[in-house]
Amino acid sequence: MSAARGRPRTGGTTRFLLLAAVIGVVLAFGFMAFRNINSQVGAAPDFDGEGSGNTLLHVEAGDSLGVVGDRLYDIGTIASTRAFVGAATGTPVEGIQPGYYQLQEEMSAAAAVAALSDPANRVGFIDIKPGGRLLDTVVVGGGTEKGIFTLIAEATCMRDLDSPEAEPTCRHPQEIVDAAVQVDPAALGVPDWAINEVQAAPDPVRRLEGLVSPGAHNIDPRSEPAEILRQLIESSTASYDATGLVPSAERIGLTPYQVVTAASLVEKEGTLQDFDKVARVILNRLDEPMPLQFDSTVNYALADQEIATTDADRAAATPWNTYAMDGLPYGPIGSPGLDALRAMENPADGAWLYFVTIDMQGTTVFADDYPEHERNQSLAIANGVLASGR
Repeated sequence: MSAARGRPRTGGTTRFLLLAAVIGVVLAFGFMAFRNINSQVGAAPDFDGEGSGNTLLHVEAGDSLGVVGDRLYDIGTIASTRAFVGAATGTPVEGIQPGYYQLQEEMSAAAAVAALSDPANRVGFIDIKPGGRLLDTVVVGGGTEKGIFTLIAEATCMRDLDSPEAEPTCRHPQEIVDAAVQVDPAALGVPDWAINEVQAAPDPVRRLEGLVSPGAHNIDPRSEPAEILRQLIESSTASYDATGLVPSAERIGLTPYQVVTAASLVEKEGTLQDFDKVARVILNRLDEPMPLQFDSTVNYALADQEIATTDADRAAATPWNTYAMDGLPYGPIGSPGLDALRAMENPADGAWLYFVTIDMQGTTVFADDYPEHERNQSLAIANGVLASGR
């Protein structure tokens, strides 16, 4: 083949590639124009009415109204981002919280704003209180505190928006428990610093105790139980690690898992202003060594719980009862908040070995020796703090 005959073929290939590129640009521009048609002069496209069907919107942290509108457009809820932004501007939806929201398809922008303003349409939201436990807790003289397994199950509830009279579809708490017990801890996101203890836990149902941090969590309600637990544990581990957990544990002579365990005691035994003092008492008693003798650890293994415990309860040997053994309980007795964790990582200076809450306002006093502690206990009893309701 001569050079003269080869040149036209090369030129044709170049023209083809240029034409393809131009077509690609035109198509991309056309798609963008279609997506943002409401930026053109004229009324923004909008649907009529309340819509039908069921869709799920995921709002992420930092999403602007425009981004939320784009997500609504993508799932078929609204006809245009511009109509939604116009309807939502100046309403509470303008500051919409991250999370998951049940909506319908082909809703008017106004109807979508109204639906997003309705708390009943928010799903997958879990709010765990500091000290929260995996299992439900029955409080003597009170009610039942929902455990994390129950809260997760409730957060998965989804309604059929076309059949408002129908019961929601929810995961059962036992499904969450089964995943916690049966799935390999590594697959659940358990951190390296807790994996051995979780695998050897004396009670498999509670082996993940303390690894889901307090606070607000958003889960995809459609996810499988194991995936939900993995998401919660991984995000909680990140928040724990961000406090400097691992280096702090080495500095105070404990493992990271022991620090989380001790912090769960601080959470249950102290008030915020005294957290660092309670942390110091724990370390001082471990150094003696002497039993911690915390009623919270006795209560952990009881079906019904209250502040005061009985002689029989305190004598019962369990992996958590710190009256019946020296040292820390086997693992956490609840989920420590970050304030309790930081207090354990940075304890106050002091020689205290004892403390007791002496009134219903939560006033806690600390003592270096037992005679002083006995006097404080008498005051607590006189004030009704240690009276049993059993």
